[in-house]
Amino acid sequence: MSVLSSFFPTRRGWWTFFLAWALAALRVDAQEAGGRPGSGLPPPPAPLLPVWETSLQNFDQPIYEREVERLIVQFEASTGRPLRPGVKRKVGLKVYADSGAGLSTPHALVHSVIAALERRGFATADIFLVGLNQLRLRITGFLPSLVTGKSAYDGHPVFVLESGRFFDPAWFYDSPLPTRFDPILADKQIEGVPGDSTLEQDRKSFLATPLFLDADFWINLPVYTDHPILGVNGALVNATLWNASNTSRFFRSPANAPAAVAEMSAIPELRATWAFTIATLERYQFIGGPFFNSLYTVSEPRLWLSADPVAMDTLALRKINQWRKRTGFQPVADEIRTLEFAETLAVGTARSLDTRLVRLNDGSP
Repeated sequence: MSVLSSFFPTRRGWWTFFLAWALAALRVDAQEAGGRPGSGLPPPPAPLLPVWETSLQNFDQPIYEREVERLIVQFEASTGRPLRPGVKRKVGLKVYADSGAGLSTPHALVHSVIAALERRGFATADIFLVGLNQLRLRITGFLPSLVTGKSAYDGHPVFVLESGRFFDPAWFYDSPLPTRFDPILADKQIEGVPGDSTLEQDRKSFLATPLFLDADFWINLPVYTDHPILGVNGALVNATLWNASNTSRFFRSPANAPAAVAEMSAIPELRATWAFTIATLERYQFIGGPFFNSLYTVSEPRLWLSADPVAMDTLALRKINQWRKRTGFQPVADEIRTLEFAETLAVGTARSLDTRLVRLNDGSP
C-alpha cells in the first residue's frame, strides 16, 4: 500500500502531503531548515491562538445571541478581521447532523450566528448551510418537514452534500481505501451510487466546494462526541470527513483515518476561508459515539470560539476522558493520533493550551 495520500486541485497542479507519521520524524529537521510550502518539508509550528469561552445562563436563543455576539466581537477585535461581506458576499455555515436526532448543532446556536452575520451586512439568502446527509438533516430539523413543509431556515439555502451537486471533479482527496462504509446508516451511503464504479473512482473523496470557492469565509459548527477510530469527533472531523464525499470508509480505518483528517484540514484553500469554529457544550457524548446515546451525554453551559481546531478538539478530548474515568471507562487510546498529526501539519496546536483559554464572562449579562 502506498505511503502517500493526496489532495489534488488539478486546476493549480498537484501537491502531496506525506502521511503525518512520516512528517513527525522530519519535524525537527524541517524546523531547522525553515520548512515552507512547496519545499517538501513540514510547515513551521502553528501560532498560539486563543480559545475564547463564555458561560451560558441557559440554552435559550436570546442567551445564545448575546454570547455569540460577545465571542465574535472579541474575535474581530483580536484579529482585526471584521466579519463583513467581501467580494463574493456569501458566508457558509458547516452544521453537524450526522449523529442523528438528539446530538446535532443546536438551532438556537445556528440562528444566533445567522443573526450576528445579518447584523454585519449579509443578506439572508447569502448565508447558506452545509450538511452531509439528507435524511439526517431532515430529522434534525435543518431541512423542511415532509409533514408540514416548513423549515426553520426559510430563505437560507441548505446544501446537502450527498446529493452530489456540490462537488467539483477538479477537487478531490485520493486515498487507497476504496470501500464505502457508513457506521450510522449504511444503506444510505450507497444510495444512488453506480454499482460499476471503478477502483480509481472509489479511491476519491470530493470536497464540498461551496465553503471555499463560493463564500468569503465559512464558520464551523460541530458537536462533540468520542469516536473509536478518530478519538474525538469535533471541529476537525466536521470540517473534513463530514464535509466530503466517500469518506465514511475512513471511519473504520485506524491506520488511515487520522492522517486523512489531518491532510484534508491542512488544504490551503479550505484553511484560508475557514474563519473559526464555534461550539457549544450544551450536549456532548463521551462514549459510544458517533451513535447518539443519551445515557452517555453531558451538558455544560459553555460556548467556545477559536480559529484553532486542534486546541478546541484537545479541550473537548480532555472533557471526554474526564467523564470516561469518572464513569469507569478507559480513556481514549493514546494510539489515536489525529490531533498530533494535525498539529504536525500546522493546522493548530495544543501547546500552552491552559494559558490560551480565555474566559470572557461568568454567566452574567
